[in-house]
Amino acid sequence: MRTTDWLLLIALSVLWGATFFFVAVAVKDIPPFTLVLVRVSLAAVILLPLALLIGHRLPPTFAAWRRYVVLAVLNNVLPFSVMFYGQTLIASSLASVLNATTPLFTLLVARVFANEPLTMSKLAGVLLGIAGVAILMGPAALDADLTHLVGAGCLLLAAFSYGLSALWLRQLRDSPPLLSAGVQLFCSSLLLLPIAGTFDRFWTLPPPSLPAIAAAVGLALFSTALAYVLFFRIIASAGATNVMLVTLMVPVTATALGAVFLGEALTVNQIAGALVIASGLAVIDGRLPARLFGRR
Repeated sequence: MRTTDWLLLIALSVLWGATFFFVAVAVKDIPPFTLVLVRVSLAAVILLPLALLIGHRLPPTFAAWRRYVVLAVLNNVLPFSVMFYGQTLIASSLASVLNATTPLFTLLVARVFANEPLTMSKLAGVLLGIAGVAILMGPAALDADLTHLVGAGCLLLAAFSYGLSALWLRQLRDSPPLLSAGVQLFCSSLLLLPIAGTFDRFWTLPPPSLPAIAAAVGLALFSTALAYVLFFRIIASAGATNVMLVTLMVPVTATALGAVFLGEALTVNQIAGALVIASGLAVIDGRLPARLFGRR
């Protein structure tokens, strides 16, 4: 990855780190499926017309649309839904750390479904990451009730779905970033409309509070529309596996926002687990160990 890619990755981590703060505020008044629908539809209304305005064309064939529909399910509909629901059960700081397991699932998915080699360094990184999750959930998991375990499971399922989407994204690497983001979000909106209508009956909901509205708008504009432009831009330059490393950086922003604005407290096991997960991802990436031990 070039310096520009890393700078874009840092910017993306800030935008996606804010996601957990926005969701924690908005989900108090807006049900999860409806909030996901608001997020993707508002972002699609912004990005898709903009993509067409600057000269991009919609996918010309059914096969091309099908690729975006599958991506919408793996990268938006499933992970957003279970993530938002999970955040109704656990704190945003814990949710962001669990989300940091995404690169681990990405690596395992590539090994199982694409038969990519799993080197000893990558295997060590995966084991470190799994150990980090165990430490993070460790004592709390033994005493936690079913509600908290379900919440944590939702976040891990979202991370696994992102791992599948990283493999699928390889088919769209040559697509313009703005068009990929807009079409994906448009497909997600169409898929989520009947789901939100069935489960939430959003037309019967009372008006949300102003903070919830502001959080939902921020979620759509910054953590979705702008974030996905950066996301697909990094994919075009550095690849889908590298872009998933952003989830290592996300907990920093999410935890800071949760502590400052939501009054959430960090526990020792959360910090220790996050550090071990970070170590695992650093080993997987390979650059830091190579510099430390002089390997090339």
